Amino acid sequence: MSSLDPLEPEAAVDLYLDHRRDEVSEETLSSHRYRLGAFVDWCEEEGIYNMNDVSGRDLHAYRVYRRTEHELRPMTLQGQLSTLRVFLRFCASIDAVEDDTASKVLLPTVRGEDQARETLLAEDRAEEILEYLQKFHYGSRAHVLFCLFWYTGMRTGGARAIDLDDYDSDDNAIELVHRPEEDTPLKNGTGGERFIALSPGLTEILDDYITGPRIDIEDEYGREPLLTTTRGRPATGTIRDIVYHWTRPCYIGRECPHDRDPDECDAANGGAPTGCPSVRSPHDIRSGAITSHLLEDVPVEVVSDRMDVSQDVLDRHYDRRTEREKMEQRREYLWD
Repeated sequence: MSSLDPLEPEAAVDLYLDHRRDEVSEETLSSHRYRLGAFVDWCEEEGIYNMNDVSGRDLHAYRVYRRTEHELRPMTLQGQLSTLRVFLRFCASIDAVEDDTASKVLLPTVRGEDQARETLLAEDRAEEILEYLQKFHYGSRAHVLFCLFWYTGMRTGGARAIDLDDYDSDDNAIELVHRPEEDTPLKNGTGGERFIALSPGLTEILDDYITGPRIDIEDEYGREPLLTTTRGRPATGTIRDIVYHWTRPCYIGRECPHDRDPDECDAANGGAPTGCPSVRSPHDIRSGAITSHLLEDVPVEVVSDRMDVSQDVLDRHYDRRTEREKMEQRREYLWD
């Protein structure tokens, strides 16, 4: 004889949210409400009106439904199913489902090409970060750094190598110069030297940074870096830390996509930012920028020259467009 007590899915979610209300932030609670609401809707469509009846086969069907019907990426699906697992453990504690029900929720593995697509900084995330910096930290070093990375796709070494004299405000351009003897080499040596055109908007941001918060200081070689710290030119690690810092969703006021309470998360409270799964590196921004340019139909040869990457390497390591996206772009180019 079953020891389970009948409970409707919607009522179970209400009980769960009430139980977690004093344990997590409102942002986390809202995220759980949204994710579990999708499960409640699916149960209604499938005629499941009692949590007692939820089986491993049902959970597998829901997983497939979310992946195929809503086209969720592996990492997004992983986060949503993790929330479902936590919910089912709660349901087991109040005798609404069997004790092992939560373990029957199989989480997708993120790897290979899917992992590569997930680790780049997606365009929507880049826009959120840039909008936040534009509004609350306009003209700051972080604002300038993210603009350079996203709009030009330059490498970390390129960004730290720029001197004030390499920047031409009147001509809206930056020159990247290989200076290995003075600790600012470019990855491809003199082959990586080039002029990079800037938009008038980006030039304005750079001008305001230079006349505003930029620290007026020389490096150990007597050069004036564009990006500065109190000690001179920023180290590569300093630049990485800035990117890690600002790519945490909670730091720009977004809800945590990993079911964490920002008030209790080490990555958000003095611990290493890299403890946040959403953190991205400068290389991830570069990959995202290259993909964004390609999706906007910028010719491959232009992207190749602007971002100092061969077309072969670009295709193999940076181009994150799906084959279907490439096909649709060819269709628009040929027949629009």
